[in-house]
Amino acid sequence: MGQALFYHLTRRPLEQTLPVLLERSLARGWNVLVRGAEQTRLDWLDEKLWLISDEGFLPHGIVGGPHDAAQPILLSIEAAPVNGAQCLMSIDGAEVTPEIAQPFERVCLLFDGHDEGAVNHARGQWTALTGAGIAAQYWSEDSGKWEMKAESGA
Repeated sequence: MGQALFYHLTRRPLEQTLPVLLERSLARGWNVLVRGAEQTRLDWLDEKLWLISDEGFLPHGIVGGPHDAAQPILLSIEAAPVNGAQCLMSIDGAEVTPEIAQPFERVCLLFDGHDEGAVNHARGQWTALTGAGIAAQYWSEDSGKWEMKAESGA
């Protein structure tokens, strides 16, 4: 396991932040597993990712399709990297335990900074992951740009 990056969303919503992180991951040559907590939310996200811009889209699929293993980005409520993902992105409080994080080079946990329950859940995940020896960084966009506010080395 490489590291866990926590993204505290306060200025831009998930549908604006996630595509940027996905593009960066693809540029590194990584496949990505986006893990959500509810299928209806993943269906909504699927639609958003197809409509990123007029110039392009992010190639992706929802788990359960005939070509899951070939998808560069796969949306799922499960944590199994059936597409060979090197990066896991957790949204909407989808659980990331040290065991789930282990096979990935990077884990990104995106959480709504305006939802106290989401913030508390992210704090719990930080404690669990860093307590298991996983390096972590906490990023905040409060100032208008992304800044690392905390780091825990492994």
